[in-house]
Amino acid sequence: MHLRPPLPRSIAVQDATNVCLRCWRKLSRTSIPSRHLFSTSTKQGAVAPGKSRTTLRKDYFWTNGTLKESLGKSLLQSRRESQSAIASFETRKVDSTTEAQYASPPPRGTPIEDVLPHRRRKKAREQAAAAAAAAATEAEGAGSYPIALDASSKLGTIASNLPQRSIRRILTTYLSLSKPRLSFLVVLTATATYSLYPVPGLLAPAATATPSLSTLTLLFLTTGTALCSASANALNMLFEPAHDAKMSRTRNRPLVRKLISPRGALVFAVVCGISGVGALYYGVNPTTAFLGAANIFLYAGVYTPLKRMSVINTWVGAIVGGIPPLMGWTAAAGQCAHDGTWEELLFGPDSVGGWLCAGLLFAWQFPHFNSLSWAIREEYKHAGYRMLCWVNPAQNGRVALRYSILMFPVCIGMSYCNITDWSFIATSSAVNGWMTWKALEFWKEQGHKGTARGLFWASVWHLPIVMVLAMAQKKGLGERVWRSIFGYPEEDEDDFYYDTEEVEKEKSAIVS
Repeated sequence: MHLRPPLPRSIAVQDATNVCLRCWRKLSRTSIPSRHLFSTSTKQGAVAPGKSRTTLRKDYFWTNGTLKESLGKSLLQSRRESQSAIASFETRKVDSTTEAQYASPPPRGTPIEDVLPHRRRKKAREQAAAAAAAAATEAEGAGSYPIALDASSKLGTIASNLPQRSIRRILTTYLSLSKPRLSFLVVLTATATYSLYPVPGLLAPAATATPSLSTLTLLFLTTGTALCSASANALNMLFEPAHDAKMSRTRNRPLVRKLISPRGALVFAVVCGISGVGALYYGVNPTTAFLGAANIFLYAGVYTPLKRMSVINTWVGAIVGGIPPLMGWTAAAGQCAHDGTWEELLFGPDSVGGWLCAGLLFAWQFPHFNSLSWAIREEYKHAGYRMLCWVNPAQNGRVALRYSILMFPVCIGMSYCNITDWSFIATSSAVNGWMTWKALEFWKEQGHKGTARGLFWASVWHLPIVMVLAMAQKKGLGERVWRSIFGYPEEDEDDFYYDTEEVEKEKSAIVS
């Protein structure tokens, strides 16, 4: 007959809050009392002849399969539950900053390290600090830099907080449909090239006055260009509200928040498009009106659906950005042209300046947009937009660098074609070199280590600086400013008498 004490009660069923940590450790390490064989504690005569005193060991009981299965599982479950209870108790001792890391107990069967509580807390704090540093590095590498908030989203948020059916709410909603920040940039590029056109002296009202273009034509140009841009932007938002809802920058746009119905947005886009093209046609010239209508079609009808099909959409979008400078050039050239046909305005001998300005805007958009999109590449991917920033990051950097270098010959060509003075080559090369250097870093690091942020802000400052330098160094402008300050050089008396005699001879010849 064998006597065996009952199994100890599982410590996991006890309340962990009433037992200290040291007691839990002792209980978890307490092994089951050894089984004392009755035969070994009594007289030797009770042992069967020919058998060893240790014959009836624990293997004797495990030979019974049913007993082995029930008791074995019970013991193993008891040990695992005790370890889980210890882990959960130690979790509550960890600082609040690292509580999330140790909230769940370790997997069953995983041994618990025998580490003192204060060292465990110190290790947890170190791991938390390392995780925070890694997160900050990853955020910097992912291009987490301040991006200008979408103007339409900001206006949509403002409109949603205004009283319903109020005039201010309606006007704010319609203004948000036009993407005012982007429309302002489009108008600015058109007016800048309008002022760069080399005006001939025939337009001067007097011999000593500065030649100038029509102010009324400029008014029609800015108004028509703004309306065409508003129409294209409204159609763009009308075609993709479901995709705008997937991005944090565009999820507050008016159509996403249902501040306006699709029919209302369509009516707004059509009215703006017809009004803008009409203003350009009757106030400027038909060629400029055609360019405005073509820009609406390219942006809303080609670029918008192409964003979800191919990375070629970036090149189409760059063409859209290059058309407004060409519109400003044709608007100015129409006042000096002989026939005013589209062949003369677009492909005449004086049209090269407009194409150079369009090429400058075309090339500028790649370093600007490639660095901007790289920061939110995961959002573009989630929304289904195929952009180089996530489809091919290596090519994304190469394209930005390639078109940054292209700006050097474009600016040199503006001076070679007598649009700007030769000094513009030196000043523009300094600005182009700065952005090319940032684009080179962006390409080498593929956007990491803050290079995307550096290129983005370089592109933001590059365009206005180059355009202001071009207008300030326009061909002949410096000479006219010099003469207006210091006056014209005095004519020689001999030349004066010579000119007077020639005039008298001409008058007598005409009379005779």
